[in-house]
Amino acid sequence: MSQSIIARYVNPWKHKREQEELRQVQALRNRDGDECRRCRRPMRFDLTRGHDSGPKVEPILSAPAAGGQGLGNPLDNFCLTHRRCIADTADMTGEVKERVRRKSEVELFANARSRRRA
Repeated sequence: MSQSIIARYVNPWKHKREQEELRQVQALRNRDGDECRRCRRPMRFDLTRGHDSGPKVEPILSAPAAGGQGLGNPLDNFCLTHRRCIADTADMTGEVKERVRRKSEVELFANARSRRRA
């Protein structure tokens, strides 16, 4: 038996959530296309779950801002982005961390040179 069949019977709620998420991603992909809403780069849908370049459903409006507005379609408040492009974690990508580290090193060396001259 394949792993998905076993998971379907062992933990049916998890399987149901995953299937619903796949349907939601497919509906948003049909509506918006294959590009990230933030960076406008193409997304890859064949990557493993949790990969940085993979798709993530992101709410456009926060829950309190959406409030009691009767949106016609439940997907109107969502869009597809890369996992790395989500606002909460956008500053924590490896690329950004490396850039900050290099900038800090340059500042340290510049300070050391200025102290030697003085």
